[in-house]
Amino acid sequence: MAFWNSKKPEQRSSIEDPTVRVSSSNFMEFFGVDSGVSASGVNVTLDNAMGVPAVWAAVNFLSGTIAGLPLKHYKKTKSGREVVNGDLSDILHYAVNDEMSSFEWRKYSFDRTFTGGRQYTYIERVGGKIVNLFPLDPSCVTAKIVGGKKIYQFSEGGKVTKTYGAKDIIDIPFCLKPDMVTVLSPILTNRDTIGLGIAATNYGSKFFQNGGVPPFVMTGNFTSGAGLNRASNDLQDAVKNANRENRLALTLPAGHEIKTLGVDLEKAQLVELKRFIIEEVARIYSLPPNFLQDLSRSTFSNVEQQDLHLVKHTIRRWVEQAEQEMNLKLFGRKNNDEYVEFNLDGILRGDFLTRMEGYSKGIQNGILKPNEARRQENRPDDPEGDSLMIQGATVPLGSQNKITEPNT
Repeated sequence: MAFWNSKKPEQRSSIEDPTVRVSSSNFMEFFGVDSGVSASGVNVTLDNAMGVPAVWAAVNFLSGTIAGLPLKHYKKTKSGREVVNGDLSDILHYAVNDEMSSFEWRKYSFDRTFTGGRQYTYIERVGGKIVNLFPLDPSCVTAKIVGGKKIYQFSEGGKVTKTYGAKDIIDIPFCLKPDMVTVLSPILTNRDTIGLGIAATNYGSKFFQNGGVPPFVMTGNFTSGAGLNRASNDLQDAVKNANRENRLALTLPAGHEIKTLGVDLEKAQLVELKRFIIEEVARIYSLPPNFLQDLSRSTFSNVEQQDLHLVKHTIRRWVEQAEQEMNLKLFGRKNNDEYVEFNLDGILRGDFLTRMEGYSKGIQNGILKPNEARRQENRPDDPEGDSLMIQGATVPLGSQNKITEPNT
């Protein structure tokens, strides 16, 4: 609806909500579309955000690490638990369908979570039996609450072609909004920071594209606007030619002078700015900076602590969320006997000496069986290695063996 008032500028309102102006960014937000324009003036999208090296490193590191963790199917027993071998175990560990490996599925899915903020996987069942898992493009899926229950609508060509119930979709969001349906994208929510990184990269690229010459202004006795434009174009061409031919000198007509316009890279603190962007992206994804290849503040002592921080406070959080979502959707709420679990031992192994000391203490104190330690090192079982052991020298005080002196 549009109207004209002689005292007010023209306004356009949405039919669905007359309080939302068609020309405002609120209109886009009303329909769930993010404008993506940052404070630096850069239009931030999921694609060009990946051009920021820190974002690229964070997304690929996290998704690749989770994709590489062993994922196993377990069943509870009276004595503890045992690994379940079979169709579902093979699906989760080897290939989720005929065309996609388990690693590829998890890598693709978590790439979506760490960029757009959400991943979807369709569970195909035949006669109640799980036969395939298919990741869905989040841009084609809309989550809704209908009749108090969550459903997922898949659209192709602007038309809803399929509707899935919640039990058929593995849904792992980055951060849910208060409506518990829509999500916050880590990239679009932090568009100002990421836009600053894109702008800094673009500025540096243009600087070196101009032969390392900062923006400048030429002053002189110009008699007309046309002469001014010709002089500007000629000087710009001269700078590019000098850069292309590796010449270090430029010539100017008599009475003309060049002055720098703006600030140079050092004064603009471009290097410090790019380091700051790395730190900000590390905060967005809860990553220690050394995992984004920033070793400026890393030492031999704190790198190991950052490794532990990564597992305890970042990887474990995502692993726990993924495990609970998969257990709910794969086995149902009432099934408490079967579950899937990621194995984090691989990224906690550390160096060889530390591993051996840990295994030794575990075996000597009856915590690990020798074969369990051997399996961690991908070594074959030993026929005598399935028993718990205890250090025999540990006895109550006063009961240790006494040395008898020989008779003389």
